[in-house]
Amino acid sequence: MNFAMPRFLLIVGVWSFLGAGVAVAGTGTEGVVPSPRTITVALDGSGEFSSIQEAVDSAGKGDTVLIKAGVYPQDLTIHSKEKIKIIGAEGEKVVLQGQGRMVGVLHVGKWPYGATDIEISGLTINEYGGHALGIFNGNRIVLRQLHVKGMVFSQQVQDVRIEDCVIGGSETTGVHFSDSEAVLVGNFIHDNDYGINVTGKSSIRFEHNVITRSLFEAVVIGDQAAAVLVNNTLVKNGGGATFLGASRIEAMGNIVSFNKIGFLIAPSSQTRVGYNLLFNDEADYMRADSPNRPAPELKANSDIFVDPRFVDAERDDFHLRPDTDLLNVGGFRYLGALPPRRPVSTQ
Repeated sequence: MNFAMPRFLLIVGVWSFLGAGVAVAGTGTEGVVPSPRTITVALDGSGEFSSIQEAVDSAGKGDTVLIKAGVYPQDLTIHSKEKIKIIGAEGEKVVLQGQGRMVGVLHVGKWPYGATDIEISGLTINEYGGHALGIFNGNRIVLRQLHVKGMVFSQQVQDVRIEDCVIGGSETTGVHFSDSEAVLVGNFIHDNDYGINVTGKSSIRFEHNVITRSLFEAVVIGDQAAAVLVNNTLVKNGGGATFLGASRIEAMGNIVSFNKIGFLIAPSSQTRVGYNLLFNDEADYMRADSPNRPAPELKANSDIFVDPRFVDAERDDFHLRPDTDLLNVGGFRYLGALPPRRPVSTQ
């Protein structure tokens, strides 16, 4: 006797079962993207967390971690995260002091894990172990309006933007890039052994930065790195900018003044300069050698060799005076990092 189910009934039964399954699945929350949250951190317990690390660990894609005022004796590592913001509350002083458990206080990315689309702003970060902030294996990282006391170190990262930050007080280097891609815009980098050091196969653009009171050079580009320096003010350093190794450099529209040496250039580097103002103590151009030697033949015809006449260089006001002649030079609205400004009256 044949007990096989008729074929059309079998097909109907299968479709009925699948339909029921789809209906059940459709009643869940699969595929629903949660709305971005703002997660508040406060030492007094008024936020969701008192630990910045716990708040960041809980953050999902699109979330913002808002940190209220206070001195946080905490280390922070951000890794395996995408599209989150960490912001110090506006108008409030938020200080990351660190606990000394690791070299550096704030790490973005961590081997072998990375971090993507991370924005950090409005914090003061104090160094520990010679480092304050490290970026490792990250992509699309923005650091904005930070006050960093110590070194910023970057290794194997892409599309990093450091903007409107104050970075200083490192006994080694203010900002170091190794095999990284980055843009620095509008920063004040001061009182380090070296201002900026670029190594490996990095590709860096510097624009409208002031670098001052470096014990040695304001900028050192070496190895096979490529760099563009446009509209920067390198002033009152041991040296202005040094280009070593097989580096490839374009330096245009900068003010390089009141240093011992302006540009120190290795014969192995590929350097293009023009429309720079140079006004330095020992030499404006030198060739890297043993010993280094003056190299006036390296000067560009478009260079300018006069006192830039800052508003008040003694008090770190490196704006140009309103009657400056350094306007509309070589297609630049003005030379250096800062536009003309009238001196502030003391009366």
